[in-house]
Order: sequence, then C-alpha cells, then structure tokens
Amino acid sequence: MKRVSVMFVALLGIATAAVAAGSHSGGHDKLAIGQPGKKAKVTKTVQITMSEDDEGKMLFTPAKLSFNEGQTVRLKFVNNGNADHEFVMDDEKAIMEHKQLMEQFPEMEHDDANAIRLAPGEKGEFIWTFGKTGDFMFACLVPGHYEAGMHGKLDIDRAVAANP
Repeated sequence: MKRVSVMFVALLGIATAAVAAGSHSGGHDKLAIGQPGKKAKVTKTVQITMSEDDEGKMLFTPAKLSFNEGQTVRLKFVNNGNADHEFVMDDEKAIMEHKQLMEQFPEMEHDDANAIRLAPGEKGEFIWTFGKTGDFMFACLVPGHYEAGMHGKLDIDRAVAANP
C-alpha cells in the first residue's frame, strides 16, 4: 500500500508539472486592463514591432503606449527579430507573477486574450477594449527577454467627452 501511495504522489507531481509546462489559459477574458474588443468598435490601430538590436538589447517599438479608458484598439504585431517573442499586457503585479511562472516553465504556451507569442518573421493581432484608468505595462516574458529590455509602459487615461 505504501508503494502505491508513493507512486501515486510521484505521478501526480509529474502530471501537474507537465500540465503547467504545456499550456497556460488563465481565464484572462476580463482584467483590470480591459477585455477582448469587438472589430466594429475599433477606433485606432497600432503597429508593434518586436526585435533585437546588434548589442543584444530586446525591443518593442513603440516602447510606450497610451490609450483612453473604454477605447477599442487593434494591436498589430510583427516579430522582426531572430528569436520568439511575446507581448503580454497587464498590471505590474500580474506581469511579475507571470514572469516568475515563465522562468519555471519556459516552454509554457499561452491562450490568454491579453497576450500573443510570435516566431521570427510572424505577424499577428488582437483587438482590445481598455478598462479602467491607470498605469499598466507590457512585456516579453520569454526567460531573459524582460531583463534584456523587452518591456514598456502602458497608460490608460480617462476619456474626455468631445462635447461637455
């Protein structure tokens, strides 16, 4: 009986690690930063490039984004670099927690509405409606990329009425 219990615990640990390393779908459909948007409501399209420079610095261009509360935006991405890159946007606490998880499970794949991962030369996009005002961030959480400079600031400002 003792052998079966030890074996079960060992298999459970392996299965848990395999699931954690294989896929991540955190149910991030509605976050403080907002939620997936509808194509018909897009008011702005922003092109974001992921790349590395000759000195090994990893970059997002632009490195700072600013939108209005409630604004729906099409974010278009191109990976012009030589490595896989991802774009994840959220509040700083969530980004740092996600970064730590990625360091433990670097091959983890994402299925989050607020993120995209692209291989070199790939393009992608998603539509997002920004939520409450505040200071947020975006980052590439592939291990080592954040430390190489691949993160930026994302500000959500209060929308100003056109005709007060």
